[in-house]
Amino acid sequence: MSKTLEQIAQQLHAANKKVQLIYAFNGTGKTRLSRAMKNEIAPKLEGEEAERSRNKILYYNAFTEDLFYWDNDPNGDAEPRLIIQPNSFTDWILEDEGKEPNISRIFQHYTNAALTPRFNQAYTRENPDGSKTEVKAFSEVTFSIQAGGDEETGNFKISKGEESTFIWSIFYSLLETVVAELNIPEPADRATDQFNALDYVFIDDPVSSLDENHLIELAVNLAELINTAPSQLKFVITTHSPLFYNVLHNELDLKKRPANQGCYLLERHADGGFTLNTKLGDANKSFSYHLHLRRILEEAIAQDKIERYHFTLLRNLYEKTAAFLGHNQWGDLLNTASGSKEAYVRTINTFSHSSLSTDQVRDPTPQEKQTVKFLLENLVNNYGFWKEDAQNG
Repeated sequence: MSKTLEQIAQQLHAANKKVQLIYAFNGTGKTRLSRAMKNEIAPKLEGEEAERSRNKILYYNAFTEDLFYWDNDPNGDAEPRLIIQPNSFTDWILEDEGKEPNISRIFQHYTNAALTPRFNQAYTRENPDGSKTEVKAFSEVTFSIQAGGDEETGNFKISKGEESTFIWSIFYSLLETVVAELNIPEPADRATDQFNALDYVFIDDPVSSLDENHLIELAVNLAELINTAPSQLKFVITTHSPLFYNVLHNELDLKKRPANQGCYLLERHADGGFTLNTKLGDANKSFSYHLHLRRILEEAIAQDKIERYHFTLLRNLYEKTAAFLGHNQWGDLLNTASGSKEAYVRTINTFSHSSLSTDQVRDPTPQEKQTVKFLLENLVNNYGFWKEDAQNG
């Protein structure tokens, strides 16, 4: 029986789980669900009750991006500026906490180390009609390329994907700081009390503009942050990305919390209703995730472009195959491969460790890259259902 998004929001709220992970195709209604969840957790009230209600949920979705817009000033011929609409969260993270260096670091890591955002200080702007406007500090951002030394390009408008990544960087820096504050046991010792009532964080698809390598890293980093968050803080995450879903599922160990509870597939029906069905982590027929990973690996092998994250994908395939066959350890499947099982495990673990920072893990050697090809062939050649799925996929 189908439900409204408001009823599904009530279902998620009533579940009272630390993490709920939802897969849905684009256009299904993920963003609208985030709004329904916001209204469920923090209904519109008046006076002081309104302030307390508003502070119960923090969310990232398409509406978050609406807080940012470009002032291209075509008539004044000014350089483009990304304007931040006034809101309590960005005011706190930028003005009170001074996190703009952290935001820039995150943004540059996911885009380009030379692409530099600069937050404005307070100044007085002269308008074309001669009037003047007082511009608040941290209300505008400009972007340029650092060319080396003191040289840089003029300010320019970044791409939509880079803009989305920048906004995510602000939100993630905020979320990191909030978690750190809430982990301080005594509320009186915290830098602010505005997050003391925070119950939920709703994150809707932060990965649309990222390549697969950075997508995996973002999922891993987000999972690590969730795992360190206090028990009072609950997370609802929606995504259309099979890869993002599966990395989060594995990193959060959702198959054991207990088995697959809080993992869902959101579907929209022709009558306008919705269903939220339990999604089993080791049953990927709903989006053929395992075949997707196999294709990624085969393309990387054929093009000789194996990178660190391909080892993570390979390990995911081994883990899923082992679970399907009833093995406790994915390394059991290496018994069919010639050579040192321990060496293979060590190589895979080196590059699929939860810390995927480029500063911490070296690039794989040519011999290690060959391990990806060899171990993928081990799966395909020794576990017959892989060939059947490839023919049926």
